[in-house]
Amino acid sequence: MEHMLSLFVRSIFADNMIFATFLGMCSYLAVSKNVKTSLGLGVAVTFVLLITLPVNYLLQVHVLDPLDLGYLSFILFIAVIAAIVQIVEMFVEKFSPSLYASLGIFLPLIAVNCAIMGASLFMQQRILLDAADPKAITGIGDAVMYALGSGLGWLLAIVALAGIREKMEYNDVPKPLQGLGITFIVVGLMAMAFMCFSGLKI
Repeated sequence: MEHMLSLFVRSIFADNMIFATFLGMCSYLAVSKNVKTSLGLGVAVTFVLLITLPVNYLLQVHVLDPLDLGYLSFILFIAVIAAIVQIVEMFVEKFSPSLYASLGIFLPLIAVNCAIMGASLFMQQRILLDAADPKAITGIGDAVMYALGSGLGWLLAIVALAGIREKMEYNDVPKPLQGLGITFIVVGLMAMAFMCFSGLKI
């Protein structure tokens, strides 16, 4: 239980998908203009991670490894991610048309969001680590905790940036830095702040 908690907390802060590995930056920068839309996309990404990562873990451990078909993992992971994203897209379109409209093309693009694929590939590497390693994934419970932590970390990052960008609209930002210029500076400062969690131990 302690290992799972450590993995969960580290996934949110120390190994944050945005600030530690800079994965999923395209949708992160494009959608983080207001908090409501960012929250919707963050929840969608978290949900997709929470479903796809355990499924990919089971595929890796119970199908690919026993049959020595590890070279097929990339293709299978993509297929699982694409299928889950299609389900999420249909669900959002049916129950929240306004969110579906505001997310636009970025909702189906979750399928090619490198944070989703990156989490599955990192999970694949972490299976091989020694069980005593705080980053190791040793079972389906660890895979679920890693997925939930990674998703919440991504959600935290995009909602925090959206809140800052909303406030910056009322500030006198120098003209050359307006738009993505000041956004990149803010993301860099946030990444530096999250580096404080790199030595986190539970």
